[in-house]
Amino acid sequence: MSRNASVVNAPELDAAGFAALFERLRGRADWGEADRRGALNYITPSTVRAAMEEVRLGRSVSLAVPVSTDVTVDNPQPWRHEMISSPADHRDEPGVHFAFDRLAMNVHGNADTHLDALCHVIYDGKLYNGVQVDAVERDGAPALSVDVMRDGIVGRGVLLDIPRVREERWLRPGDQVTAADLVAAEEAQHVQVKPGDLLFVRVGHRRRRKALGPWDTASARAGLHPTALEYVADRQVAVLGSDGNNDTAPPSGVVDFPVHVLAVNALGVPLIDYLYLEDLRTLCAQHDRWSFLCVVAPLRIPAGTGSPVNPIAVL
Repeated sequence: MSRNASVVNAPELDAAGFAALFERLRGRADWGEADRRGALNYITPSTVRAAMEEVRLGRSVSLAVPVSTDVTVDNPQPWRHEMISSPADHRDEPGVHFAFDRLAMNVHGNADTHLDALCHVIYDGKLYNGVQVDAVERDGAPALSVDVMRDGIVGRGVLLDIPRVREERWLRPGDQVTAADLVAAEEAQHVQVKPGDLLFVRVGHRRRRKALGPWDTASARAGLHPTALEYVADRQVAVLGSDGNNDTAPPSGVVDFPVHVLAVNALGVPLIDYLYLEDLRTLCAQHDRWSFLCVVAPLRIPAGTGSPVNPIAVL
């Protein structure tokens, strides 16, 4: 597929078109008025047992970006790592001593791997499933918080490698992944996304960053076209993740972060932003296996809007 084929075929969305798409997708997420789990309802004991059967190689791979404390153009608020007490402090002291450190992060930055809870995205004054914004308080978000996922997310993961299908090293900032791209990747990789799957869409973000250096990803990045969320709904995806922000920048249409709005707010699909998919891509390509067991363990933050995560793929 040529680089511009998908972009040319990506439909333009005006305000009315986006509003209709939002309503259409919101109607697909009908778990009842009291629901707070969203698309995680697609994960069942049977889907978890089936995911266990994906393990053939006995190989585990991290899908998280290494923690960085360096200030860069795409990470102006990096992790803060402070040594409270280092091993060197006790160099000449007899007996037992301990090293201590402390970490702090901007959970929803543009560089670190993190999970977006369903309380993260407010659209037209409401959260997922019509929950009022009053549920999100100044000291946290008790409704729809990341604590809903405290038992972890375990399921079948699927990697769809869009640059591989387009025969490119990476997608360029502004490029958009359409539903047609996702179907083409399924066909090329001989894999099909099933209900309850964790879908990871590679755009080549980290590979481009390694080759060319960091850039202002807040204003320029590859991601999904909003209409690709119809595919996500059709496949009954439980979790959506990407090695970028999932959203394209500049955004497609009249709404900022349209994929976040449609996934989190309309469909109740938790998002994982800024994954590291290069090691997984290599292993999957070597063995021509693009599905695997995946475990995501967010921190237990009772009122958190998200959490750093280190998803693990087991092939």
